[in-house]
Amino acid sequence: VVAEGRNVSVNGAAVPEGRPYLHKGLGVTWPGDWVAVASSLGVRVAWDGHLAVTVTVEPELRGGTWGLCGTYTDDPADDFMRPDGDIAAFAAAFGNAWKVP
Repeated sequence: VVAEGRNVSVNGAAVPEGRPYLHKGLGVTWPGDWVAVASSLGVRVAWDGHLAVTVTVEPELRGGTWGLCGTYTDDPADDFMRPDGDIAAFAAAFGNAWKVP
């Protein structure tokens, strides 16, 4: 899924703004001014088209996530776990550890 502003495409095919899309467990909806992508894996990402992003996961994934979404363990001690398993001291160091080229 690629989203640039209000322009969204799935596997290169444009999804018309405001029209819901559902295919093979992937759904795109347009709640208000946002665009939301949900998968059958239990993950939902919503974006305002500018800066704000929310990620929501189903309770079944508790303890099964990592990366910028965290570990979903309700333990603040592991919130900033880096890819190498160490804990970053600051939010910026945590975010920078997950950068990709």
